[in-house]
Amino acid sequence: MHLSADDWSAIRLTLELAGIVTVLLLIIGTPIAWWLARSRSPLRGVVGAVVSLPIVLPPTVLGFYLLVLMGPEGAVGRLTDALGLGRLPFTFPGLVVASILYSLPFVVQPVQNAFMAMGERPLEVAATLRASPLRTFFCVALPLARPGFITAAILGFAHTVGEFGVVLMIGGNIPDKTRVISMQIYNHVEALEYGQAHGLAAILLVFSFLVLLALYTVGGARNTLGAGR
Repeated sequence: MHLSADDWSAIRLTLELAGIVTVLLLIIGTPIAWWLARSRSPLRGVVGAVVSLPIVLPPTVLGFYLLVLMGPEGAVGRLTDALGLGRLPFTFPGLVVASILYSLPFVVQPVQNAFMAMGERPLEVAATLRASPLRTFFCVALPLARPGFITAAILGFAHTVGEFGVVLMIGGNIPDKTRVISMQIYNHVEALEYGQAHGLAAILLVFSFLVLLALYTVGGARNTLGAGR
């Protein structure tokens, strides 16, 4: 299997994008997941639905509205222009923003489920020991939710690697800037270069299998630990 320089560039850019997006998703998604798991607010259902929207919304629809929002006439576009940051569409930072929104539910939901699964007792015990809410969160909740964070990181990374529609709408197909693996496969197929397309597709196929294997391994280990308690 021979990979061209453009193929390697697409692989590098994809891994860079997925790594940055995964880290930012864990930072952004953790407080959202904690609030959804603990809040009694009537807005909880609305926020949960908004976070989960990318699961059912076609990626091109999400990408289209983000393109309008980030464009010269959109609120975000005008704001970034006013701040001297330029416009986000067809740039790597724009791709990062779009990927965060697109993959957000795949990080929030596993972490939220992990927070809910730990129950009230560990938090109540920490409260009786006069631990502050912040210390309880970092020293009790986060360690107990560790399997959820592992699952969230794997899903967030994998979902970002495999995205296409959002990339097409927001990032376009710019070499060394926004052309990720999915776009490079599309380019090869469009040029009838099926051998090169097969090479990259095979990489994604193996990667997808390893992701599922990792998820089942984490889930199996978690079930084993749960059965032993």
